[in-house]
Amino acid sequence: MSETNNLCTKSNHKPWETSEWKKLIEHVKVVKGQHLRELLRNEKRSDSLFVEVDNELGNDIFLDYSRQLVTDKTMELLFKLANVCNLKDKIKALAEGKKINTTENRAVLHMALRAKKDSCFSVDGKNVMLDVHSVLDRISRFAESVRGGKWVGATGKVLSNVVSIGIGGSYLGPEFLAEALKTDKIAKAAANGRTLRFLANVDPVDVMRALDGLDPETTLVIVCSKTFTTAETMLNARTVRAWLESGMKEYENVASKHIVACSANVSGAKAFGILPENVFGFWDWVGGRYSVSSAIGMLPISLQYGYQIARAFLDGAAEIDNHFIDADLSSNLPVIMGLLSVWNSTFLGYPARALLPYSQALLRFPAHIQQVDMESNGKRVTLDGTVVPFDAGEINFGEPGTNGQHSFYQLLHQGRIVPCDFIGSCISQQPVDRTSKCGGVELVTNHDELMSNFFAQPDALAIGKSKSDLKAEGVPEKLWSHKEFPGNRPSLSLLFSRMDAYSLGQLLSIYEHRTAVQGFIWGINSFDQWGVELGKVLAKRVRGELAKNNIEGGSISYENFNSSTARLLRRYVHIDNL
Repeated sequence: MSETNNLCTKSNHKPWETSEWKKLIEHVKVVKGQHLRELLRNEKRSDSLFVEVDNELGNDIFLDYSRQLVTDKTMELLFKLANVCNLKDKIKALAEGKKINTTENRAVLHMALRAKKDSCFSVDGKNVMLDVHSVLDRISRFAESVRGGKWVGATGKVLSNVVSIGIGGSYLGPEFLAEALKTDKIAKAAANGRTLRFLANVDPVDVMRALDGLDPETTLVIVCSKTFTTAETMLNARTVRAWLESGMKEYENVASKHIVACSANVSGAKAFGILPENVFGFWDWVGGRYSVSSAIGMLPISLQYGYQIARAFLDGAAEIDNHFIDADLSSNLPVIMGLLSVWNSTFLGYPARALLPYSQALLRFPAHIQQVDMESNGKRVTLDGTVVPFDAGEINFGEPGTNGQHSFYQLLHQGRIVPCDFIGSCISQQPVDRTSKCGGVELVTNHDELMSNFFAQPDALAIGKSKSDLKAEGVPEKLWSHKEFPGNRPSLSLLFSRMDAYSLGQLLSIYEHRTAVQGFIWGINSFDQWGVELGKVLAKRVRGELAKNNIEGGSISYENFNSSTARLLRRYVHIDNL
């Protein structure tokens, strides 16, 4: 029996059968009899539900989870559950490169991607850090060459536009990071005169949006696909290659000067026209949704903002990686947040979670975490195939505040109970001066106004407003039921000193590891994604039939599909005749 499988056997793969789990079920009755309105009056309790992580750079993080529906006893029971589930051992196995992705027999070592060169992260007995930093060094040199105008396009023009083609983890993570850096003062200055766009959807509309207004002669394309066979990515890659070649018809070998790749399939990239030295590799121990720290994310970020910005992001993520490995459970940010998510979803029965960044720079963060969390933990069986007697995973959604307040917060306050994550920073990326253009002086800055809501909304959700409050305010009795806010809606607040490249690395690492903690507690495999495969297989069948139809004299074999799908296909194929 392998060491990893032995760990899985020792770790109770049926946590719901432990006494700790059963005690938590009983404890639910106690907690549900309490209200956050009362719990928040207990200052000692609130003080105990607060964690601070600081560093020498001033990129401090404050976690306040006093507005979670928990008591000191709840946390004691959750930490006991973590111990009986061997959480520390599982974290250690993750960090040591054990093959904890048992269904694919792979290590899960995205932490190695951001570690210092002198660190030691091993897979199959080999320290992978030399390989990791070899790729990073190549990215640094190539990005400097492109940004400095040494590597030019086929016509000799500087390549100032970059289009990164990928899907899923090859797109969501890098796009989140690129958007978050767009308004950071240092990163913005470094990107002056440059454009970075992403192409993911095979929909031709997305192709148009990605290429609209760009000049093929000044455009560099990155094709991101580990296997170099991903159907959507490769179709988009061929479409964009044709666009490049059409724009430079009189030049040969356009692809070799305008297309590079992030892939493990060097021969496939070469056959596509990409120079082997311009293929930036990564490894099978890098899952797609964790690949932003690999060449998938670091190449486009380095081309747009410079390698030093990319390195700062990696350093921030590495700090939280070390915190996750070394910190006690009771002061470990990802552990605490992961346990709270287990508590909310599995024990309290709240199936969703709202991600509410009070920073417009983080507008794509919820979309990325949707994949990180829902693809990881949307599972129905434990590591040994036992069906779990509860719904694993959470439904993640969100928008930046204050936009969301004028959209879906109505449901949060008076509809369903949805635990919320409020994310903010003390310093704005783009502070606005207090003096208005018309000569007056604002009493608060724009960032003050934003953060006023960051502090107020968690209290509004937790405390609510009673009918007695409304009566005291003189509200007409006929409106009491409409204006009553039940409160008792749990949330946590994650406050950063600033939101720069380093902090973005910290933030992402927290959520990556939080996801792993939930999976470790539930006993599931958070690192495979077999649910993605079935749709691909069925789509391949449809694609084959559509290809037949596009060949002169060919026709679709509708009998290969159920009647509903056949009816839709007929409509699609024959729409021009209607």
